[in-house]
Amino acid sequence: MLKRFEATRRIRPLLRGPGPRQRVLLLVTTLLMVLTSFVALPTTAQAAPAEVQVYPVASIYQASADYTLTAGGVGVPVTRYPGYDIAQFAMGSGQTDLALTKINNTSIGSYSISPVKLGLTGTVSGSTLRFTVQKDAYLVVKLDGRPKLVIAIDPVETDRPASSGNGVFNVRSAPYDAQPGSGYATTAFQTALNDAAAWGSAHGTQGIVYVPAGVYTLGNLYLRSDLSLYLEPGAVLRYTGEREHYDVHWHKDSQQRDITWFLSTRYSSKNISIHGRGIIDGNGQASLAPDNLGVNLLTPIYTSNFRVDGITFRESSSWAIMPTRSTDMRFTNIKMFNRFDMGENDGIDVMESSNVRVTHAIGIGLDDPFSTKTWNSDVDLFRGVPGTPRPLSDVVFDDLVSWTYCYGVKVGQGVIQGQDGVVFRNVVVHDAAVGIGIHHKYGSATASNVQFENIDVESLSYSNDSNRTWLALWTGNTLGAGPIRDVTLSNIRIRDAGTTPARVNGQPSAPISNVALRNVVMPGSTAPATTLAQVNLTNLSDYDTLTIQP
Repeated sequence: MLKRFEATRRIRPLLRGPGPRQRVLLLVTTLLMVLTSFVALPTTAQAAPAEVQVYPVASIYQASADYTLTAGGVGVPVTRYPGYDIAQFAMGSGQTDLALTKINNTSIGSYSISPVKLGLTGTVSGSTLRFTVQKDAYLVVKLDGRPKLVIAIDPVETDRPASSGNGVFNVRSAPYDAQPGSGYATTAFQTALNDAAAWGSAHGTQGIVYVPAGVYTLGNLYLRSDLSLYLEPGAVLRYTGEREHYDVHWHKDSQQRDITWFLSTRYSSKNISIHGRGIIDGNGQASLAPDNLGVNLLTPIYTSNFRVDGITFRESSSWAIMPTRSTDMRFTNIKMFNRFDMGENDGIDVMESSNVRVTHAIGIGLDDPFSTKTWNSDVDLFRGVPGTPRPLSDVVFDDLVSWTYCYGVKVGQGVIQGQDGVVFRNVVVHDAAVGIGIHHKYGSATASNVQFENIDVESLSYSNDSNRTWLALWTGNTLGAGPIRDVTLSNIRIRDAGTTPARVNGQPSAPISNVALRNVVMPGSTAPATTLAQVNLTNLSDYDTLTIQP
């Protein structure tokens, strides 16, 4: 406004200038200055366009038959996957305009963009939907008659290392010379990992293993202390499809299946990180047939100061990420893309660990994407693992998108050791059978001080253990019966309450006590509920002190 006022102020004297011709010339010149100032002045509603970084996509991943996508005018590859399609890229600060187009050019009749709470709306022109995002986010978009599309927008990388130099061990360089493709590259990778860890320990820092873009078929990899594993965009670490390449680390009784840890830490390790925008791919369908070998993609076990940032975990045939008996762990900007036709493929199960943070993540799969568990040493998972069981404490999940046939977020099933101080906050349950849950099925220990904060349950399309509800807190009696106490649910937005009543069911010897519901808004309402009936919490037994307030 000051520019405009100043230009206008300078016009007035010209109207009283020395001669008609000069006055006209000066007046026209100044009017042009005024018009330019109006055009050039930005408005506060406009944001600068964000930097867009597109990831190269390996040829093993089939292109989508349904969608094309651009971000800021840049083409983003869209890949086909069983149950949904996937597009991934990174954006910096600012805003990005997305254009999503049906490949066969049929007109779009309807669309939806999740998370709903972001309030993203678009404009439709024929076969193209256009909308704007203001920051990185994990989205699920549906166009009528097409599979859902997951658009995983990461923040741009800020810690990408050099590909060579002092303390950098590039797997493509001598003496490792690992080559992408069908060749078996495990020895080269493991040697690079060992060399980097030794260098890091000798220099009081982390040695860096740099993995350039390409698909590397690998057996088991073991991570030692003082190591940073960097996966460049387009880099894929993949299960080979041949059982003889793998150690058997445990046997899953429920599936009668041996399980291998694809990547794991050596016991008593510390100061390890995995980062970048690459992919760890379990090749789950190949692992199960004909070998019937389940693959845990990442098992950080008996480790501390462990970090994962930006990695995509894809197609695990057993629990994907298993932080186990460890402390001081951070998982940030992770994507877990599992299938809906493959069971017991949880996303991240935090087990018997403490001081764990899972921040800004999306988890998709048939089984629970985000959960905590504790066990005994004689449970199948731990029969071959030394040491004694540990309780779980101080675990925080924050800024999540969950899509599953089971529980959106959950404590349990195993609570054989105590679990205390588990927090789920800022969660969108895109779809599930149970939105929020504690399933104390196994064990007699206590689950206590559990908080669910700012949870948005968008849809409940599935059923699990005859539950299709927004809330299930319940205790079983296998390997004993343990109590649940001090549970808080606050700022809960339910857009779909399911078809079965919400439940709080303890056991006579193990009641559920001190459960507080605060500011729970149910479908069709804008005001918080004030009674248990209003939140459909009517399946109640063996509980004590259950309150609700707006």
